[in-house]
Amino acid sequence: MKLVLLGHGRMGRALAAHARAAGHEVGAIVTSANAGDAARLLPGHDVAIDFSIPTAVPSHAAACAAAGVPLVEGTTGWQSEEAAVRRVVAERGAALVYGANFSIGVNLFYLVVSGAARLFRGLASYDPFIEEAHHARKRDAPSGTALVLRDILRRELGRHDVPVASTRAGHIPGTHRVGFDSAGDEIVLTHTARSREGCAAGALLAARWIAQRQEAGMHCFADVLDGVLAMERSVV
Repeated sequence: MKLVLLGHGRMGRALAAHARAAGHEVGAIVTSANAGDAARLLPGHDVAIDFSIPTAVPSHAAACAAAGVPLVEGTTGWQSEEAAVRRVVAERGAALVYGANFSIGVNLFYLVVSGAARLFRGLASYDPFIEEAHHARKRDAPSGTALVLRDILRRELGRHDVPVASTRAGHIPGTHRVGFDSAGDEIVLTHTARSREGCAAGALLAARWIAQRQEAGMHCFADVLDGVLAMERSVV
């Protein structure tokens, strides 16, 4: 694939290295320094992948839609702009895949947590909680992944009161703990990221999926995970 990367922070750099190692071409990189050139740089690429900042998401989505380039949106914290992004995607018939976390492991963790929560539904003696930790430079807290986990617990447990505790310190790639605590015991499910490689690999899988499918509309990565994994397994 020929990719254009939107943003070149830590995640963007990890993605660029992973893409090149996998044999993909990084045709252009758009940052705040050359954002005005996005409309000129985007055409001719198979997919754009965005790991930038929340306030840039609407303009990136609009530029990709205008250029007819599918977008993988990995930036978090842009929920307040979602209505505007959806409107642009719908008006242009654009294709966009978004996710709070593109790690395959994290998305399988969502399914594990969902199944566990169903087992605890109706057991008032167990209280759910979420703890997440990331590096000091991560802007949003709670993380997008923690918010997805909270939504899963609320839905499966049928209760609204799910506390989330956030830590921002040092160079932590990302840890999420989901617990069910009672007077007698505690059960904890944990996902720990060792690096940004898992997220980069998942974003590239999403890029391959949307490049092949070219399905118009906004697609949550968790909702298309089965199709992405089926595509990946067919290669093995």
